[in-house]
Amino acid sequence: MDLINPFMLLAPLVLLVAIGGVRVGTRLGLPALLLFLLVGIILGESGVGLQFDDAVIAQGLGYAALTLILAEGGLSTKWEDIRPTIGLSAVLASVGVVVTIGLMTLIGHYALGLPLLLALLFGAVNAGTDAAAVFSVLRGIPLPARVRSALEGESGLNDAPTVLIVAAATAAAVGAPQPGGIPGVALLILGQLVGGIVLGVMLGALGVFVLRRFALPAAGLYPLAALAWAVLAYGIATQISVSGFAAVYICAMVLGNGRLPHRRATQAFAEGTGWLAQIGLFVMLGLLASPSRITWDVVLLGFTAGLFLTFVVRPVAVVLCAVWFRVPWREQAFLSWAGLRGAVPIILATVPMAAQMEDADRLFDVVLVFVIAYTAIQAPSLPWVARRLGLVEDTAATAVTLEPAPLDEQRADLVKVKLTGHCALEGMPLKHLDLPESADISLVIRAGSAFVPDGRTALQLYDELLVVAPAEHRANVEAYFRGLQTKDPDQGT
Repeated sequence: MDLINPFMLLAPLVLLVAIGGVRVGTRLGLPALLLFLLVGIILGESGVGLQFDDAVIAQGLGYAALTLILAEGGLSTKWEDIRPTIGLSAVLASVGVVVTIGLMTLIGHYALGLPLLLALLFGAVNAGTDAAAVFSVLRGIPLPARVRSALEGESGLNDAPTVLIVAAATAAAVGAPQPGGIPGVALLILGQLVGGIVLGVMLGALGVFVLRRFALPAAGLYPLAALAWAVLAYGIATQISVSGFAAVYICAMVLGNGRLPHRRATQAFAEGTGWLAQIGLFVMLGLLASPSRITWDVVLLGFTAGLFLTFVVRPVAVVLCAVWFRVPWREQAFLSWAGLRGAVPIILATVPMAAQMEDADRLFDVVLVFVIAYTAIQAPSLPWVARRLGLVEDTAATAVTLEPAPLDEQRADLVKVKLTGHCALEGMPLKHLDLPESADISLVIRAGSAFVPDGRTALQLYDELLVVAPAEHRANVEAYFRGLQTKDPDQGT
């Protein structure tokens, strides 16, 4: 208890400070993740004095946090948004990663004078965009769906190949290369990626089947079950030697698009869990950092390498990938500038440290400087860049939101419909609704008051309707209300 009680005091204080940092970061236009990192540095050896220098534990905790972040990203990703750009996202997450590693290896070795393997590792560690940074920053910018979904899809998919490449490069650097050389490594990585994707699809489909057919006694259990199921995909993947990160992201995406009960509650719970994982992850990485090792040559190397990666390598990789999909040059420019790095490069930099590779500490410090500097530069500028490129869309809010909830043994569903924008339902008497078979509006909630409606009740903006329907007709109810959610106020329905 002498150890637990101080922890129970310090942990919630750090969490509350970090949550306050989210508000500060939003006002300043900075990603709150950098503020979380600063909290960890303040608590570390150069500040309060907490000692944490175990790279093996940091790597394990980092992978666990990244699993939760990817699960949240998958659960909140809409398939209808990402489907048109899934090809571009996949190419950016694979070919783009390879191009980035190749170019950064050449630049790092020949232009910056790094040893070849160290240059290769720097390129591999920083090859992928960061899901936490991309999800937290881009969702506050009114971008075209195809641009946002391409970046989110890339950040969710590219963690898996970069982790595998960094592990293979680290093994080679410490004298334990993968048998078969580069072709053997490439085949191994491809097999693990394909295996992880297939496993994620299978487990996701099974999870949708189970969670839609077995009523749980409490609504709060559905978010727990969905998140646990997604994390289970990672655990199973690691046991059968396929990519756990690919499995958890794909499984979560299938679950999030599977019309599960209490979807909004599940997504809200996953979002909170994702924030908790991000806070813990960046505070831990801040504790692991050692400001005393950050010399001027490390700062210069981090800035210079980041300059090449941001202004040369990333644009080349995007152009080589996007040219096949006829992406307009303005969108290519934004895709290039929005390739945010964050926690993932710092986590991956702990892999060589855990393997006790020579110069691993220097690599970690250079990556830390690069991530802090260029995230602080890129993230706040994204709204301005989007406006300058003419990509900002002032889209209206969704006119109707729906939240299904099962009624346990009655084989019926309660669907909550909320009028959040102008739609064909506004001003319509209930008797004019052509509801699907056996569905009935049992309650209307208006301005905080609930009442039982009759056929003459005219609906108003922000009304909430509780619609009861047999479980087998729930999809028809949702389709009916979604079909009424667009309305031009000047031209009618």
